[in-house]
Amino acid sequence: MLLIRNPLRVYLVDIKPYVIVGKRNKEETTVNAHCPERRPLLWIHYSPEERDKDTIAMSEPFDCDNCKESLYGRKYIQMEEGPYCIPCYDSHFANTCDECKELIGHDARELYYEDRHYHEHCFRCFRCDRSLADEPFTCQDEELLCNDCYCSEFSSKCVSCDKTVMPGSRKLEYNGQTWHEHCFICSSCSQPIGSRSFIPDNNDHYCVPCYESKFAPRCTHCKKTLTKGGVTYRDEPWHKECFLCTGCKAPLAGQQFTSQDENPYCIMCFGNLYAKKCAACSKPITGFGGSKYVSFEDRHWHHNCFNCSRCTTPLVGKGFFPENDDILCRDCNSDL
Repeated sequence: MLLIRNPLRVYLVDIKPYVIVGKRNKEETTVNAHCPERRPLLWIHYSPEERDKDTIAMSEPFDCDNCKESLYGRKYIQMEEGPYCIPCYDSHFANTCDECKELIGHDARELYYEDRHYHEHCFRCFRCDRSLADEPFTCQDEELLCNDCYCSEFSSKCVSCDKTVMPGSRKLEYNGQTWHEHCFICSSCSQPIGSRSFIPDNNDHYCVPCYESKFAPRCTHCKKTLTKGGVTYRDEPWHKECFLCTGCKAPLAGQQFTSQDENPYCIMCFGNLYAKKCAACSKPITGFGGSKYVSFEDRHWHHNCFNCSRCTTPLVGKGFFPENDDILCRDCNSDL
């Protein structure tokens, strides 16, 4: 028996056993022929009395390697370790049918699938009992099913064409639904999506180029589509790499920033260009980070810089006295 199988179809090629009937002479001949593993060579060995007169008689014993019974005049199978009578060969070397649990004899047609052996007549659909010897089939939960039974019980239907998705066919599954590969197409260009990336939108599916041209927002700066991430400023979308400080062009994504005349600025540029300067330290007063400042007339101080110009006593919340460009506490003012 020769078994040839593709992923979903098993073919049984019947090769008849070789039955060699002949005489044994001084130089025992061998038969060079292709013989499948489960179709062994069968021989019939004649006793000396049955040989022709011109044949040299041979009196040596010729017995089964297992039961030791004489094989003269009987069919036997030659194995590497020695000859076997037919019953011993079947009991020692025959496989057991996975279905009926009986031995598959040397002269039986045998099917082999997934380390399991079957008589040809036992290799049948679990549901409808039809022969699967030369039919497509599927294994479901360790049971063999013909394609018709499998499709009626287990196969899903294509969402697009409503036809059965046959076992072994190329398909695409998404969100609990199934499509034939050629039915899963872009809702805009109608081209099969296949293994490419796609973007769902309600009940539609779009290839990335079509979705970008149809729906994706465009960056306020470069006018190109945003496919992932981005920054929103004044209700407008920006690429992260396009959202830069108007002054120094440093990226502002993930950083503190402010605006002037609707243009974004980093803290340093805004402070240098537009912020009030502290009358004590001359650094910009930006107001970021919850900082407070004090104003008096046309001058401004950081909260922690508003101190007596002589003794550095903090003056926030206290009375103070201006003295030219200085501010003094009550005690220092009294010493003047």
